Amino acid sequence: MGWRTLVRMASIRIVLADDHRVVRSGLRLLLGGEEGIEVVAEVGDVDATLRAVLGHKPDVLVLDLNMPGTMTSLEALPVVRERSPGTATVVLTMQEDPEYARRALRGGALGYVLKEAADSELVEAVTRAARGESYLNPSLGVMLATTPETPSGPPDGLSSREVEVLRLIALGHTNTEIGEQLFLSVRTVETHRSHVQQKLSRTTRAELVGYALEHGLLGPA
Repeated sequence: MGWRTLVRMASIRIVLADDHRVVRSGLRLLLGGEEGIEVVAEVGDVDATLRAVLGHKPDVLVLDLNMPGTMTSLEALPVVRERSPGTATVVLTMQEDPEYARRALRGGALGYVLKEAADSELVEAVTRAARGESYLNPSLGVMLATTPETPSGPPDGLSSREVEVLRLIALGHTNTEIGEQLFLSVRTVETHRSHVQQKLSRTTRAELVGYALEHGLLGPA
């Protein structure tokens, strides 16, 4: 048996990351039913995702964009690329905004699939990613080509998660309420709040509200 045959027979090892158990079950059935694909782990938050990737070193990570954790899924993308360079990432999401696709691809994702099209596109995206090829939802590809890039990212070095926390602080939510909305522990919220205050050199709620107003962070989420 030649080496080319062995390569074709080798399974594509996958880690599934989505915070909804029902979704993970459906994805496992979809992907596990394909010849040559093996789901080696499934996880429900960003921190567990990084542990699973480092532990299993899968060929492909299927990653939901909206999961709880000490960092966002988008922030985790370059970490996966750096610490497990043999792992390709396919983002599976409900986010149709082309800006999210841009940020995901810039962060290191090879594929971007909408959940509504998962049954017809995910297997192809995973197979391509395992070969080092990219896959982008066709409708999003058109939008990316026709929609200008948003020039500014989070202000003053704040992470996306820190911007979320800052916005909720400015809207008057307590640390407990913020934790419930973002699926974070109160301790993690306190850590993010401390980082925000340090980066902005603003400590009181009034100062944080003023900053949020100046930078247009209190509009519709």
